[in-house]
Amino acid sequence: MKKGIIFALIGYAIWGFFPLFFKTLQAAPAFQIMAHRVVWSFLLMAAIIFFRREMKSLLAAVTWRIFGLYLIAGTLLAINWVTYVWAVNSGFVVEASLGYFINPLVSVLLGVIFLRERLRPVQWLLVILAAAGVTYLTISTGKLPWISLVLALSFGMYGLMKKITPLGSLKGLTLETAAVFLPALTFLIVEQVRGVGAFVNAGLGTTLLLAATGIVTAVPLIFFSAGTRLVPLTTIGLLQYVTPTAQFFLGVFVFKEPFSSDRIVGFIIIWIALILFTLENLIHNGSLRIRASAKTASPSDLKS
Repeated sequence: MKKGIIFALIGYAIWGFFPLFFKTLQAAPAFQIMAHRVVWSFLLMAAIIFFRREMKSLLAAVTWRIFGLYLIAGTLLAINWVTYVWAVNSGFVVEASLGYFINPLVSVLLGVIFLRERLRPVQWLLVILAAAGVTYLTISTGKLPWISLVLALSFGMYGLMKKITPLGSLKGLTLETAAVFLPALTFLIVEQVRGVGAFVNAGLGTTLLLAATGIVTAVPLIFFSAGTRLVPLTTIGLLQYVTPTAQFFLGVFVFKEPFSSDRIVGFIIIWIALILFTLENLIHNGSLRIRASAKTASPSDLKS
């Protein structure tokens, strides 16, 4: 289990420090960075699948329905990526981190709406509290935190699609990026023909970094996938906050983004809701395990 926690932490930490990487790509527009990420991620994932000799089984598993589901997932992922990159390179790292803080609660609501999952009364109160925090931020700053909401909703919907898609993480990411590969590649070719493509034109450093987006995408996913197989979901639920926390501190202390008292109040309201939501979930799951172990205990166990 310790090994799994280390793997998961490495994955979340890499995601948390993504702003440092994408800040080096400010010479490229966000849509081009997203398209490069799709193209290079697909090429890398396809190579991994090929060398693992799983390409045949992947192709055999694909039907038009499955391809359609992964096309939706790939589109949601592309929306999430381009929004995140634009936010980082436009000086909104803190607001982007908020999106990933509230993402678990958005995922819970999507589960209620689409998967008919049920929330306990306390959970409903905490979801409402988090919504109150977002509302406060909107009123106090005079604008809707749309970056946070787009990131939370797109990644939440992406997670929902992963719930109903049949393939594992490696094959799934391969098919997701394959589904949007041609539009992304076409876009990049058109940009290059127009003379505004960052690849090659923006210098060797930017060109190499754009090509490296595939590795940057795949490495944390591989660590995350390895960790989730060895660690309970409740632990993963706690570890996931490493990513937005790291991004938040980078935004405030490294990139010196403004963080007014109004934003502090809004963030604190949301953080309280998240902490209490996580604790309530841990306590509830712990009590369920205790009941389950008590039911399976033999009479001799109970006497002793």
